[in-house]
Amino acid sequence: MIGIGSGVRVLVATKPVDFRKGADGLAALAKEALGQDPFSGTVIVFRARRADRVKIIAWDGSGLVMLWKALDEGSFKWPPISDGVMKLSTAELAALLDGLDWTRIHPPEDVLKDFNGVLQTDGYSAYKRLAKDRPNAIPLAHCWSHVRRRFYDLAKGGSAPIAQQAIAKIGELYAIEAEIRGQSAEQRRAQRQAKSRPLVAELEVWMMDQLKAVPGRSPMAETLRYALGHWDGLGRFLSDGHLELDTNTVERAMRPIALNRKNALFAGGDEGGEHWAILATLIECCKLAAVEPKAYLTDVLTRLVADSGLIAPVIPI
Repeated sequence: MIGIGSGVRVLVATKPVDFRKGADGLAALAKEALGQDPFSGTVIVFRARRADRVKIIAWDGSGLVMLWKALDEGSFKWPPISDGVMKLSTAELAALLDGLDWTRIHPPEDVLKDFNGVLQTDGYSAYKRLAKDRPNAIPLAHCWSHVRRRFYDLAKGGSAPIAQQAIAKIGELYAIEAEIRGQSAEQRRAQRQAKSRPLVAELEVWMMDQLKAVPGRSPMAETLRYALGHWDGLGRFLSDGHLELDTNTVERAMRPIALNRKNALFAGGDEGGEHWAILATLIECCKLAAVEPKAYLTDVLTRLVADSGLIAPVIPI
């Protein structure tokens, strides 16, 4: 019998599977063929073609565990770790836009260890730790889009006049950005100093006043504290014309990966993750250079195969 806790569902695949599949392949099979989420906590049992062995995958709360065991007299026990266990690690794929160049980073701390300059990010804690370790070398500039999105989420739920006013006030900053888009960094800085700085100062006072007027544990208070807690970083764009008002350029680059994550559950290991990051970098560089990514990759791959000698060149007759 399987030594698992009570209340856990156990599903057994009725058809045998190729036992050369690892944990990632079996998990993908569970999703595609069985319609089961391998991360749901359900124990999924697969049998070999000879029906003398089983493989089991289950999510233990920190990783996907795969165990295998030979059948013994028609029953089997949950094997000890020494019998074979494989865990899938969880990694993060991030994007770094340096000027007009995309960089694959693994992890961000390694790439940024020698970096000196302003780092514009969302509120992710890893970047805050990095800046805390080197506050003079890496000041953070934060994203107005993330702040606006929090107010938008409150406003779309119904009557939220404070949230609606906040969205309108932040919208004034975006209107100024639309006017100065395409200008030089120095021109943008000058325009921001003249037009945006008074609005930011007024908005800070307004948010502090609203925070005093709403219940301290309300979602509105939490959103206001989030904005005010990142105020130094939110205001950094005022004195640096190279900075954008938000991180939307990077957000757009990561959106295809986020939308695809349910279809591509696994990168196939660390090397697969590296290859995924390289491919994403090439595609985003194509977009920045106004090059059609599919045409570029088709041309490059065709040339690589032809130069390798694996195929003979086509000679017109």
